[in-house]
Amino acid sequence: MKLYALSDLHLRYEHNQQALQSLAPHPDDWLIVAGDVGETREHLHFAWRTLTARFRQVIWVPGNHELWTVSREPGALRGEALYRQQVEDCRSFGVLTPEDPYPRWPGAGPHRVLVPLFLLYDYSFRPTYVAEKDAIQWAMDSDVLCTDEALLHPDPYPSRAAWCAARVEQTLARLEALPADCSTLLINHFPLRYEHVRLPRIPRFSIWCGTKKTEDWHRRFRAEVVVTGHLHMPATLWRDGVRFEEVSLGYPKQWTWRGDISVLLREILPGPSR
Repeated sequence: MKLYALSDLHLRYEHNQQALQSLAPHPDDWLIVAGDVGETREHLHFAWRTLTARFRQVIWVPGNHELWTVSREPGALRGEALYRQQVEDCRSFGVLTPEDPYPRWPGAGPHRVLVPLFLLYDYSFRPTYVAEKDAIQWAMDSDVLCTDEALLHPDPYPSRAAWCAARVEQTLARLEALPADCSTLLINHFPLRYEHVRLPRIPRFSIWCGTKKTEDWHRRFRAEVVVTGHLHMPATLWRDGVRFEEVSLGYPKQWTWRGDISVLLREILPGPSR
């Protein structure tokens, strides 16, 4: 029995849809989907129909793309209401979400708990000399502006940073209640540490990549592995003896040169040794 992970499926691209359908069955294994499945309800339904037929259990955390309100129809869901709809849709397919009880890993090994997170970002992944109020302009000065600023609405919170703060507070209460004898696998779309935001072409995009409030969570909550996406730069990194896995697929031009999608399906458990 193995635990795999993949993120940033971006199913608005037909090539990515076809690639997902080409995955071989893994009837005994679990799969983490670490966000950015797509932008519409249909994209997510396609993913869950495809993946729940191939894996024993699927676990999802939202990325920023899922939270975009792309419809201009009156009454289109936004913010928290859109996220809650996606949680209910996941549950109808048997997909676990950040709102469900954290599952214990049933495979071989010590007591491990899988922790799907939904934390967002608060513009704190920036140099200390840049004030929070100036962060977006600082990014724009290098011709960088995230589409979230137009399509990711924080309703009913006054800002994305406020929504992030609320999510962090809610999540901390749950993490602190975990048994002391378990290790964790922390799963989030956005990186948990600023140092892991490696974006050489657009470095100032970092402000849309996480929150410094999670910098020590890998130590504080006994993480064995931290699984994230968002950067479209797959990698295995180590910090304080903890394995950090960036598991993005990405846009077709970013991954097809690597070969078949199965090559990018990252094994989390048992996983590689250092």
